[in-house]
Amino acid sequence: MVGHEVDTTAAAVVHTDGPDRRVPLGVASDGVLARVRAGAGELTGALRRVAEHVLSDPEAAARATIVELAERSGTSPATVTRFCRAMGFEGYADLRLGIAAETGRSRSAGWTVDIGREIQPGDPLERVLGQIMAADTRAMHDTAALLDLAEVERAAVAIAGADRVNIFGASGSALVGEEMQFSLHRIGVAAWAWNDVHEGLASAALLRPGDVALGISHTGQTRETIEMLAEAGSRGATTVALTGFPRSPLAELADVVLLTASQATTFRPDALSARHPQLVVLDLLYVAVAQRTHDRAHAAFRRTAQAVDGHKAARGALP
Repeated sequence: MVGHEVDTTAAAVVHTDGPDRRVPLGVASDGVLARVRAGAGELTGALRRVAEHVLSDPEAAARATIVELAERSGTSPATVTRFCRAMGFEGYADLRLGIAAETGRSRSAGWTVDIGREIQPGDPLERVLGQIMAADTRAMHDTAALLDLAEVERAAVAIAGADRVNIFGASGSALVGEEMQFSLHRIGVAAWAWNDVHEGLASAALLRPGDVALGISHTGQTRETIEMLAEAGSRGATTVALTGFPRSPLAELADVVLLTASQATTFRPDALSARHPQLVVLDLLYVAVAQRTHDRAHAAFRRTAQAVDGHKAARGALP
């Protein structure tokens, strides 16, 4: 019976000990499903069932009453209401409005071209390309909707004024971090990227107030990255997290949180599909830093470009 269902998960979802990093959505339609997707992994029990049902058929959820959604997800109207609040909405009406607007845009923009369809081994490359493009396009738009530009501004100001910037990441996130380190280095920002936890911890221990540490992890649960960012924070450095989960351990310990979204496909799980959105956010951050250090950045970029120019093949020199 739906009416007798008891939800014991609410306390595990809404944290009261520390700042709430949720961005209130109100009736805004941008990124509603991305917000649900990002939060679903941190929900349990009845709240998780509501999230999974919404994601499995957003259009049906947008048409359903609160009682219908509760019945279909095997929960109760009270649980649906708690779910809405956990996602940053005042009530179910706001959630329905946001989902309806977003799914309507998706149809008109062509984003429903089989994003959720399983990629089969025999699919032609033309269809695979279409799915990848659709998934990446959707992830970019979702990331733009999730991203708090005030947080980007805070991170850019901190990096622009830092004597030293440490970037931490493991595996694929380390590759993204190295790209950011290279970009910052080209405009005269003293930046280092670390993927070895021993070297990273040693470097983090030497940071001081005014320095910046950036930790990159899509799940926000990579232990090595969490340890390195925590060490940097304990030394007074400003800590920045780039992650897809706002209530992850990495996000909880960071001073600034930059959120990304992803659209997984059969052969690209979340961790891989998150790369392009991560690069977009870091590119935005890099440009914001360059804007705030314009004269220094312009001069540094010109000098570094001149330094490597001699290693480019002359036009027409190759056979």
